[in-house]
Amino acid sequence: MEALVSAVLGDLISRSISFAIDKCYRGRRDPPTIEDNLQRLRRVLLRIRIIVEEAERRRVTNRAMLGQLRLMREGLYRGYYVLSACNSYYNAQDGPDVSRHDHRSSFALSQFNPAKRVCTLSSMASTKMSLLASGTGHEAEAELQEVLAGLERMANDMKELVLFLSSYPPLSREPYSGHLWLQNRMFGREAEQERIISFLLEPEPTGAGNLGVLPVIGRARVGKSTLLEHVCFDERVRKHFSSIIFLSEADMGDGKVSPHYLGGKGIIKHRDLDTAGKSLVVIDLVGGVDDSTLQRIMLSTLRGARTAHVSKIVVTSRSENIASFGTTEALQLKRLPREAFWYFFKTIAFGSTDAEDHPELAAVCMEVVGQLNRSFIAANLIGSLLRANPCSQFWRKVLTRLKDFTRLHFLLFGEHPSDLIAKDRPAYLWRLASKTDTSLKVCRFYQACSAREHDLPKITVNDVQIGSASPRGKFEVLAWRSQIPPYYSYVFSCEVQASSSSLRIPARNKQIRRQQQPPRLNLM
Repeated sequence: MEALVSAVLGDLISRSISFAIDKCYRGRRDPPTIEDNLQRLRRVLLRIRIIVEEAERRRVTNRAMLGQLRLMREGLYRGYYVLSACNSYYNAQDGPDVSRHDHRSSFALSQFNPAKRVCTLSSMASTKMSLLASGTGHEAEAELQEVLAGLERMANDMKELVLFLSSYPPLSREPYSGHLWLQNRMFGREAEQERIISFLLEPEPTGAGNLGVLPVIGRARVGKSTLLEHVCFDERVRKHFSSIIFLSEADMGDGKVSPHYLGGKGIIKHRDLDTAGKSLVVIDLVGGVDDSTLQRIMLSTLRGARTAHVSKIVVTSRSENIASFGTTEALQLKRLPREAFWYFFKTIAFGSTDAEDHPELAAVCMEVVGQLNRSFIAANLIGSLLRANPCSQFWRKVLTRLKDFTRLHFLLFGEHPSDLIAKDRPAYLWRLASKTDTSLKVCRFYQACSAREHDLPKITVNDVQIGSASPRGKFEVLAWRSQIPPYYSYVFSCEVQASSSSLRIPARNKQIRRQQQPPRLNLM
């Protein structure tokens, strides 16, 4: 008995001493360095990315799971954005000490080395030009820790999601390469897609005509048509409606709508043999319409001769005026958040290559993305050009030309070139050749059906920009061909002009440039 008591007491004393020593050791142990936090961030991003990509390959219908996946995507994009920014800062240092006790943080940026700055567009009151921002180490480190803590909590709550995810059937097999996966699917609009589908599947409102109307409002080429195409291609929507018809502004003519308006116009996207079923009508308006015209359109839609009972209408437009015609709150379609756009562009530019394996290119890529104004067309256009030429010298040359021409458009027109093109206003194309006696003016930008391939230009914008094609006079070039529905091709109508003094990019005074630098970089 005494031996047993002695053994128990000895074990308790041993455990107590071990606990005290371990607690003392942990109290004296140095806190994690920035590099330790970056490694933890990489690991947790990989875990979340696996779950998100697996979920995107399955037909998930549960709204709660879709909401959780949306939060995971947002966290994933923000995490990769912060990771890329931190890597750019870290690799820009000359032999940094990443310990948090270093007298100079690894995130402290030199104001004299352009490789240690991140470029962001800022609308300055006087010049509205691109600025180079710098940040303090403590703020960047705090941002890193905040993002890391949030993602680790999110990763710890994924067990139930993974369990339920396996019960949903997989979709068709998709390409393995990251850029092929993104280029062949709609990116960043999952929440908007589910909101429209929820509206379409909900019971019809009571009242005259039992008609539900959802306005979708957004700037030109923000993705309204692409979003509606994917919504109408969804299996749940096709099972719910016996017919789906698309009407464009060209179908409406001068707005004088007859009672049998749908009899011979519009495009049938879906139709089955159930004539007693419900119909969905999608109306695409480029601009706004007056109240009486839109009311006649609604009335003629309800009386359409070749449709079943119309129960839902979705109206898309650039104008805010159509919001008042909805039976539910209008959906405002905006440009992607900065973090999501960075993730999209990085994947397009690097393809199947990991950006972290090429820190110099990744740093240039972060500056390039700041010049694109979150334009999908620009991301695909510039991203494919960079991916075809994975050379730091080439990437920096492209970055220089982008900065120069962005600054030129702000000086001449006060707007970003992508905003000018979206408003159907003239803009200019940049070329890699730094000295030339001509300039390329974009007079018109329009979209065409990719099915009519024989009518599309054979010369691409990239051919003109890198100098492999030198057209003269007036000509058309193919800007980008979308690989997802509605499979539009985007064409520039251009004109070669003699360069004038107003199109010469003035050199920037270094003293003015330093005065324009904001005090810190905001990663939020």
